[in-house]
Amino acid sequence: MFDIVLYPVSAILWFWHTAFGALLDPDAGLAWVLAIVFLVFTLRVLLLKPAVAALRAGRRAQELAPRMRKLKERYGSDRQRLAREIQKLHAETGTSPLGGCLPALLQIPVFLSLYWVLRDFTPTAQSNQVFDRSGVESFLGADLFGATLGNWISQPAAELAAFGTDRTHLIAVGVPLMVVAGLATFLSIRFGAARQPSANPQLAGITKVMAYLAPAGMLVSGAFFPMPIGVLIYFLANNVWTFGQQHVLTRLLDREDETRKTAKPTPRAPRPGQKPNRH
Repeated sequence: MFDIVLYPVSAILWFWHTAFGALLDPDAGLAWVLAIVFLVFTLRVLLLKPAVAALRAGRRAQELAPRMRKLKERYGSDRQRLAREIQKLHAETGTSPLGGCLPALLQIPVFLSLYWVLRDFTPTAQSNQVFDRSGVESFLGADLFGATLGNWISQPAAELAAFGTDRTHLIAVGVPLMVVAGLATFLSIRFGAARQPSANPQLAGITKVMAYLAPAGMLVSGAFFPMPIGVLIYFLANNVWTFGQQHVLTRLLDREDETRKTAKPTPRAPRPGQKPNRH
């Protein structure tokens, strides 16, 4: 069932590799690196609408937070009444308690499939979704500054030698990829935390810890787990896009909120037979 998502993701990767392979050597590492990067960019563009919806839902939740607190203070001892009042509040404001969750949940299978498409380029694979055996061999033979895209830092030296690379090259390429990807994650979380109200100290504390834990997890995973260079390129492209998208969408929504707050209400048209109010 998961192949329903894997196949179109691999088809997008195939398209970009074919496009860049026509300009460059299709077996060259640069053609594959650009294909991975533009695969990420393509999927992020397709997911812009749910990303914007999630940000808008988050802002609405912030606006409703004071009213939510008042309801909890008033009806905290009566769970059923509290649930009805919260539901009534969402109905009045046209919001949904799942408004910020559903768009994010929609993105999870897409990014998991992107990760697994890159992980499924293995030496024993006869095919990988859209790619045939020659496509698998092309990916496994491609390298970036001597580090083959299908290998990882913690892989045994004998296996690395069989692919014409070594741990030194993988560290020289993989560590900068992990550091930049982790830095982009750190800055994205800190930027998002700075935009959130500080009314909930527990949430602020969790966010602060995650700002350091997520980049550390990136470094540990890349150094000690089977995380091929191609997957690290995916993480780098995805995290840098997230950082840039966060800034751009935040500014757009800031302008949208300012326009909404400063806009004058449109006067209602008089009903048929009613004299217009000239005052």
